[in-house]
Amino acid sequence: MRSARLLREPLPRPDRTRVIVVANQKGGVGKTTSAVNIAAALALHGSRVLLVDMDPQGNASTALGLVHHGQTPSTYDVLVDGLALAAAVQECPDVPGLLGVPSTIDLAGADAELFSRDGRELLLRGALATYLQTADVEYVIVDCPPTLGLLTVNALAAGLEVLIPIQCEYYALEGLSQLLTTIDLVRSALNPALSVSNVLLTMYDGRTRLAGEVAAEVRAHFGPAVLPTAVPRSVRLSEAPGFAQTALTYAPGSSGALSYLEAARDIARQNEAERESA
Repeated sequence: MRSARLLREPLPRPDRTRVIVVANQKGGVGKTTSAVNIAAALALHGSRVLLVDMDPQGNASTALGLVHHGQTPSTYDVLVDGLALAAAVQECPDVPGLLGVPSTIDLAGADAELFSRDGRELLLRGALATYLQTADVEYVIVDCPPTLGLLTVNALAAGLEVLIPIQCEYYALEGLSQLLTTIDLVRSALNPALSVSNVLLTMYDGRTRLAGEVAAEVRAHFGPAVLPTAVPRSVRLSEAPGFAQTALTYAPGSSGALSYLEAARDIARQNEAERESA
């Protein structure tokens, strides 16, 4: 019932396409889980959403049920061979309005192949800009690999916003200074419009004092950028990719799915709040 109620809530539509980069170079923080479930939640609310998988592991592609074997047109072909982004777009079979550009293992060698190419940091930006000239998409979600290499820099150069998932564990903020430094460098050299718009607390266990302490520390550091909803630990979130689904289609009533519906609602309403304050 709570899931149905959340899905019935009308969400404001953005004035322009919002390009949100989901990044954290630390692995295991719920980055891909957050990317696919927020994308699915926005699509289930009626928005047209494109998820671009920039991680060679292809976990986001698996969760969306996208074909991503070696011969599939993918982000590798877009970046390395100049394939038009539209030629690599697939429809998610379980969520109407959700599109995806899959990743294949070939992407693991893209850094080396692009190392000597001029404008290598702007390849995704150019491909995405061409695609959005004709595509009816309200949100683009870019799932980054757990590194700060050329693939992540391409994503940051193409995006307008950064969403940082942070797990509620020891050393939650450890290493984030390197990510924030990279964001600052990309902002100054390539993309002045880039900003850290959202921080999402993941793997939250309200029964432990540690989770509360980490959440308080993150909120003190990032202030209003931290989304009100914290995503709890959930077995269903871990199981869903094994069935080539997001949690919202696999277990829509689970605590994890409900949290991502709330997080997507908060992200969508930011646009409305910005219009009111303007």
